[in-house]
Amino acid sequence: MEHFWDHLQSLTDAQTIIGLGFYVLLVVVFAETGLFFGFFLPGDYLLFMAGLFCAADKLPVDIVTLVFSIMCAGILGNFAGYWFGYRTGPVLFKRDDSFFFKRRYVVLAEEFYAKYGGMALVLGRFFPIIRTFAPIFAGVVRVDFKKFTLYNIIGSAAWVNSLTLAGYFLGRRYPQIKDYLEYVVLAFLLVTTIPLIFAFLKKKLIDGKTVNEDKTDINK
Repeated sequence: MEHFWDHLQSLTDAQTIIGLGFYVLLVVVFAETGLFFGFFLPGDYLLFMAGLFCAADKLPVDIVTLVFSIMCAGILGNFAGYWFGYRTGPVLFKRDDSFFFKRRYVVLAEEFYAKYGGMALVLGRFFPIIRTFAPIFAGVVRVDFKKFTLYNIIGSAAWVNSLTLAGYFLGRRYPQIKDYLEYVVLAFLLVTTIPLIFAFLKKKLIDGKTVNEDKTDINK
């Protein structure tokens, strides 16, 4: 069991994933963008680090191959998520929580989708958890497959190109940045966590306001 947890922990570290090989990187991107248990895997900073490592010639592929391959992995991951949601349907909302599945994440994706519609599949790429569960929820509500495909491709292209190329060109411009990877990872964790914290606090504020209004109505 101890070895299992060590291995699981290694899969949350971008440098370790990239060190395991190019194809492992693609598998992780696939899982993180559509398999319900992939929500804990690194996403944004994994792409950034992949671009950074490519710039430092620490990946056995050129940047064009890297970007195209990751895009394909992200697109296929979303298709897998859509298929899973389509097959499970509303039953997914009744599924018991486990280490690899949290029902509240599906609800979070539902709220995000209700707010942004189909664009949630594009914007959601840049938000942890939403990135994993948005395509699953799209399958649950059976979004038109052609529209889903369009948003899927656009979202993957925007997500992969922006982050991977940012890492690549930054690595080319400042080769010494590889000596400060810990700070890069910390910065990315902060940037990607802040929107979730903001959304959580906003929801708490709205729920608290609703409860107070209900109490006021009862007192009347």
